[in-house]
Amino acid sequence: MCDKLPYENPRIDTCLRKIVDEINNGEKFHTVASCCGHGKYPATIVIRDINGYIYEYYSRQLLDKAKKHRYYRKDKQGYYYISQIMKEIDKNG
Repeated sequence: MCDKLPYENPRIDTCLRKIVDEINNGEKFHTVASCCGHGKYPATIVIRDINGYIYEYYSRQLLDKAKKHRYYRKDKQGYYYISQIMKEIDKNG
């Protein structure tokens, strides 16, 4: 688990750097956003495939289109999560 980065800091969470680099070095996907969850939420990486579809990497869940590629929401403590992924986790237990 990494330290929570300030919102204005576009760096990748330290624990996700290796996997994000691997994704971006391939030809089929490009990362859009990521967050390790910092022990509160599951780690998530938003990726775009060569056809323009947007997925969450770990769950392989197709994501709804988001305005300005803002897939994450911020909770009251300042932690980011993808509401669509959390709804699916809640639904499946």
